[in-house]
Amino acid sequence: MLGNMNPKKIQEMMKKLNMNVQELEAEEVIIKTKRKNIIISKPEVMIADMMGKEVYQISGEISEADIISDKDVEMVMEKTGKDRDTVVRKLEELDNDLARAIMELKKK
Repeated sequence: MLGNMNPKKIQEMMKKLNMNVQELEAEEVIIKTKRKNIIISKPEVMIADMMGKEVYQISGEISEADIISDKDVEMVMEKTGKDRDTVVRKLEELDNDLARAIMELKKK
């Protein structure tokens, strides 16, 4: 319902309804889920006090990143003999494709 409205307009509307609204200056917002991280760059964060609960509205530039598990990183390190940073970069580059990462890192 409010998703397409300008955050400033929502803030004005909430003030008219006597809701305590404040803006939070943030550089980046990261929402961590089991499978991926949702990264919101250049966020506009508003906090509204609604019936004693803080409600956050966040808008900005959204991107997603798959989570690379420590087990996967350790297994690729073991198979290739490469260091953690090299393995993590390769897995990120290849969207967590373990077999392809192992093959490519063994070639180097």
